[in-house]
Amino acid sequence: MSLRQQQHPLIQEWANRIEAIWTQYLVLSDYPLPSEFGHVEGRLEGEFLVIENVCYQAPPFRKLHLELAKVGTGLDILHCVMFPDPQYDLPLFGTDLVGGRGGISAAIADLSPVTAEGKLSPAYHDHLSGLSKVQFAEPRQLPAWGNIFSEFCLFIRPQTPQEEAQFLDRVSAYLSWHCQQALTTQPVPESEMDGVLGGQRRYCQQQQQNDKTRRILEKAFGTHWAERYMTTVLFDCP
Repeated sequence: MSLRQQQHPLIQEWANRIEAIWTQYLVLSDYPLPSEFGHVEGRLEGEFLVIENVCYQAPPFRKLHLELAKVGTGLDILHCVMFPDPQYDLPLFGTDLVGGRGGISAAIADLSPVTAEGKLSPAYHDHLSGLSKVQFAEPRQLPAWGNIFSEFCLFIRPQTPQEEAQFLDRVSAYLSWHCQQALTTQPVPESEMDGVLGGQRRYCQQQQQNDKTRRILEKAFGTHWAERYMTTVLFDCP
């Protein structure tokens, strides 16, 4: 049985949808991820820890990363980020699910701007503003380092199967529209590339401040391995 088949059903469904949407809109090829990071096994406080990474590249994205992880029988994780090529002024699509036997404790998705002003382009802002409003019983507060996220960031603890389905439908809409929009986006002038790169670096640097992720990796694999994984697999700056 694959790792995905052992995870929470919402994680399985979202992982399948992500890959289906990528396949529908993008021309995928393998991304050269270091072989030692494709499948990783370790121990965390006596529990078996498994991490599986899948990476693609597809114009205009330099890296499409999907990570699935499982700690014992009590913690399932999905993590995904789409990194645009630096010559395209596109937001970064990112999403995470965290759950286990008690259900999904955190579900987040966003199209995060890379501009210094922290604002999405008019096309993205207008489209996301025009989507029907969705309500969830338990929205969650962003972490202190979460100033990289947009006003449309969806961060919740779903309470019912209906809320889980509502979350999946909304973030699937985010992802599908993002892929379609990306394919019509023109490269920025060379003079603007530094600004786009700076935005991607800010995003990666802020994400690397996620102490929960770092502590788990350090406990299981050591400080040096955790730092390398955080900076070369999860949030590598071009």
